[in-house]
Parts: sequence; structure tokens; C-alpha cells
Amino acid sequence: MTTALLQTTYFGPVQWYQKLYRYDRCLIEQYDSYQKQTYRNRCVIATANGLQALTVPVEHTPLSPLTKDLRISDHNQWRKTHWNALQSAYSESPFFEYYADDIRPFFERKYEFLIDFNEAIRQKICELIDIHPQVEYTTEYVKPTANSQQPTAFSDFREVIHAKHPQPDADFKPKAYWQVFQHRYGFQPNLSILDLLFCMGPESIFYL
Repeated sequence: MTTALLQTTYFGPVQWYQKLYRYDRCLIEQYDSYQKQTYRNRCVIATANGLQALTVPVEHTPLSPLTKDLRISDHNQWRKTHWNALQSAYSESPFFEYYADDIRPFFERKYEFLIDFNEAIRQKICELIDIHPQVEYTTEYVKPTANSQQPTAFSDFREVIHAKHPQPDADFKPKAYWQVFQHRYGFQPNLSILDLLFCMGPESIFYL
């Protein structure tokens, strides 16, 4: 059985969902320390003005909290801002109206913890794409493969799939698909899974 070790993500990139689809089992880390500018609480979409990062604000504490303990902040009406950004970016996409009623509730309901919010999103996206991964959460922090002296039974993608500093991934070769603003900017690879879903609809599974 192949296992992928992943970070939690907020409407994660296509690469992240590829792992859910291709691996027998996916283990999501929840005992790591929170870091800024990662896919844990941000996603990237394509807009008329280029790429835009949508970030879920989290409550800050004096000490770096564990991911499982991160609380979502209600700062700056971010839910309304994110939904408006998605509407603006994807209203002309072929499948936005088809999926809007499935996605909108995530910007209406309040979740206390980021990890619960992300898990609810993951379940819905997997349902819409029609993939059925075996997903579990870590019960303690899993040390990075490079620092471990023991043989590992998993592929560690926690730092490979990174918003700011991605590492090489031989198994991920982005496939081009139609995008709303490709006539302006060309194809933009590995955006939020929402980009693929709104642009390709039921065919999204063939790109994973």
C-alpha cells in the first residue's frame, strides 16, 4: 500500500489532490507547527489581474501553535472577500454556476478550527471530483524523511507541495487545460483545485 504524507490545505492545489487520487492512503499532518504563507490557509486562483492568493486569517498566539489548534479569525470579513473574488474570477467559467451552491456554504458557515474547515472542504471537493481517497490524520508529529534513520513506508510531500518554496516532484507534471484568462497570461499550472473544477467540471478527474 502506498501512503502520501501531506499538509492540510485550504482549497489545495491540483498537485495536492493528485496525491489523494493516486495514493492508496493519505496521511495528513496535524501536529506540525503553523507556518505563514503555506497552503494550510491559502489558495491561489487566476483572475483578470493575474494570480491572486486568498488567505484565511488565523488567530495569532505568542507561541507557534500546532496546526490542529489553529483557530480561524473573523478579521476583515474574509469570507465575503474570498467569495467575491471567486465570483469575479470564475463567473465566466463553464462550471461555476453548476458548482456554486456546493462551494458557497464554506463562505457562509463559521468554523472554529482551520483543520476542521479544511477537512470539510476536502470531503466536498473529493465528492464533486468523484474520488474516494483513504484519508487519516497523524496522531503525533511525523519527523521529516531526511532526518529519520528508519526506513519509511510513505512519501513525504509536506514541504514538496509548498506555496512559496516548492520542491521537485517527479510524479507531478501539470497538464494544460482551458482557463478563463489564458488568452492574457497563458496557462497557469497548479492553481487551486477550484480553478480546475470550475473550468473542467466532471473532466477534472482526468487531470489528476
